[in-house]
Amino acid sequence: MAFTTSQSLVLRAPAASHPGGGRLAAPSAAGRVALRGPGGSAFPSVVAAAAASSTSMAGLEDGDADRKETKLWGGRFEEGVTDAVERFTESISYDWQLYKYDIMGSKAHATMLASQGLMTASDRDIILEGLDQIERQIQEGKFEWRKDREDVHMNIEAALIERVGEPAKKLHTARSRNDQIQTDVRLWCRDAIDKILIRIKQFQVSLVMLASKYVDLIVPGYTHLQRAQPVLLPHLLLSYVEQLERDAGRLVNCRERVNFCPLGACALAGTGLPIDRFQTAKDLKFTAPMKNSIDAVSDRDFVLEFLSANSIAAVHLSRIGEEWVMWASEEFGFLTPSDKVSTGSSIMPQKKNPDPMELVRGKSARVVGDLMTVLILCKGLPQAYNRDLQEDKEPLFDSVKTILGMLEVCTEFAQNISFNSERIQRSLPAGHLDATTLADYLVKKGVPFRTSHEIVGKSVALCVSKNNCQLSELQLDDLKAVHPAFEADVYEYLGVENSVNKFISYGSTGSNQVKKQLDDWRIQLEDWRI
Repeated sequence: MAFTTSQSLVLRAPAASHPGGGRLAAPSAAGRVALRGPGGSAFPSVVAAAAASSTSMAGLEDGDADRKETKLWGGRFEEGVTDAVERFTESISYDWQLYKYDIMGSKAHATMLASQGLMTASDRDIILEGLDQIERQIQEGKFEWRKDREDVHMNIEAALIERVGEPAKKLHTARSRNDQIQTDVRLWCRDAIDKILIRIKQFQVSLVMLASKYVDLIVPGYTHLQRAQPVLLPHLLLSYVEQLERDAGRLVNCRERVNFCPLGACALAGTGLPIDRFQTAKDLKFTAPMKNSIDAVSDRDFVLEFLSANSIAAVHLSRIGEEWVMWASEEFGFLTPSDKVSTGSSIMPQKKNPDPMELVRGKSARVVGDLMTVLILCKGLPQAYNRDLQEDKEPLFDSVKTILGMLEVCTEFAQNISFNSERIQRSLPAGHLDATTLADYLVKKGVPFRTSHEIVGKSVALCVSKNNCQLSELQLDDLKAVHPAFEADVYEYLGVENSVNKFISYGSTGSNQVKKQLDDWRIQLEDWRI
């Protein structure tokens, strides 16, 4: 179930080779710059869409402005844009990752145009074949991405016109880049969500398998980072599984809202041509076309929702990272990561650091930052489309790439750690973890809880006065001196083992309850075994 990514893009100086075979070609006669990857492509074989990284255009040279081709939108202009404007406004350096979805949308659009009599079947077939050839070129690393063509849409459309001629000029009928990019991004997000969901399930499986190795291990439970009550380790690990399940649920719900089709909304007002938006929505496996053409091209709330879901998941992963980093410290000593998921120090030879989980904690800031970027990007935009929205792609791509990496390394970390049972057991007497269970004992004897709370507090104070002994070490006469409700059966409630066994409420840390939780998750995740 693991996802792999292909070789990442590395930009080099003109004609400089590297082991992967990539190079940055010199400007061509048309005043363009060709980015070359393995096998001579402008970019390398595309990475998995949801994990694709946005690429840098550092070192990219500008061609001669007088030799650049006329823009596809350039009919009313007498002069071309300056090199600075072209560098500043291009997005092909990162939105090339959408090529698969751009071609998919174009195929559906061409098919619909033909069925509506807006192009001939012959022109449709020529276009579809041309798009297939372009897609193969990209996958084989032979397609030339051109910065002067601005973005993924114009690169593919211009290449199609060069390849098949006049029929390709009909493809943009009843379509704008405004609805085109929305369609591409919604398709991309749909696949990205599916990939993240699988990574979440993989991590959940690892946690359940880890919990199954330590079914009876009692650990200190903390509130305010102070010892609170004893809990079973599987109970703690399953709390992470529950959080991840809600993360998955948010993504599933987000996907439902993502899955509506903006194609055919055009620039903002729709079109006077007889298109069939329901056909394109169906062909692209969307739930339905979006109802309002202005809304279809202008809002990025689906991106915000996706980034928000990723941010919440990243915060959950960061909290796990924090806990495991602490537990791996000498001060706790509860957890030992294997060498496979640890790193050392460049100066201190004894060090063994849980760096992957530290970086999980650190990279959560990137994911939250990506959400903040797009929130602020969108906050002041009037209806409908604004060029500002070009800036949503890089934080979107980064958020997905980062959360996928965080989930992958968390899964590997969980598969390569062990809990130090003896060290944990030696630590359990500290902190009077059974105090609340003792209060429950008094409630069962008919003492009001607030009174019980006070009585146990005095009992703990008595322990502190007796060289910080344990509650279980107090004599019955000592306890009766605090309150006469104490009887000989009180010792059945004292000590962490007895305390844990007294928990019976649904979802609690009692042995029977945790066993039921663990069994439920094993059944639920059976199909996701790694």
